[in-house]
Amino acid sequence: MISIMADDEVLRAVQDSLDKPSAARVYDYFIGGTHHYAIDEEFGKKVAARLPLIPKSAVTCRQFLGRAVRHCAQAGITQFVDIGSGLPTAGNVHEVADETRPEHDTRVVYIDNEPIALAHSQILLADTADPERHVAIAADLLQPRDLWKRVLATGIIDPDQPIVLLINAVLHFVKDEQGPYEALAFYREKAAPGSMLVLCQLTDENPADDEERQALLDLAQYYEGTTNPGQFRTFEEFGRFFADWEMVEPGLVYAPAWHPVAGQAFADAPSKSRIMAGVARKP
Repeated sequence: MISIMADDEVLRAVQDSLDKPSAARVYDYFIGGTHHYAIDEEFGKKVAARLPLIPKSAVTCRQFLGRAVRHCAQAGITQFVDIGSGLPTAGNVHEVADETRPEHDTRVVYIDNEPIALAHSQILLADTADPERHVAIAADLLQPRDLWKRVLATGIIDPDQPIVLLINAVLHFVKDEQGPYEALAFYREKAAPGSMLVLCQLTDENPADDEERQALLDLAQYYEGTTNPGQFRTFEEFGRFFADWEMVEPGLVYAPAWHPVAGQAFADAPSKSRIMAGVARKP
């Protein structure tokens, strides 16, 4: 496991990341976590004042992640690569996977390029995880060759066996000109047959009214001033990330409608979540 506190360059990156709100830390604030700072909370309150449902939408992303991990583990896949894993909170991938498979044969690589998120993930794993099966590393979604090399260097992922590739609540912080479609194409190519791809992201498609349309435009503008500006996508644009992989029923839907369970957010009106989601299997 990487010892990030011994690296002066990473320490400088941590300091730099505190100058602006961080998407990972704001997300942590929205879902009731404790790994964020005053600048993130202030930004989160600004966003929630303009679009009150956004904190609940963040919870929706987390709930979808848990359901998707459980589904994939029940399907027999035991390897998970969580790109943009963010800050640790209840229901982390290794916790859900181990709960689903009591034989505890699952392996998880957490990946983030945000120094504080990585540091907290490593602390969490040191306290709660099995270092032989769970690891947190630094890498960037948009540098796929380097990321994949680092994943394989952990020694806990067998590239010849199916994996679950998770990119949860990340893609709306990546603009098209940064190459997300090309990066996903690389990961799809590297994944063994039978692998599964789990994605969700915000959409501004079909707003309920002009007020919501303007609020979503304002939200995008707010994030331009953070460490993670990005863009919304339509269902058609989102679907391109899955390419020709076979969609798991019910296909591309609003996240609360994907294998719903009792007590989840937006159960009665999934479209209000603004979160698109899907899971697909490589033929």
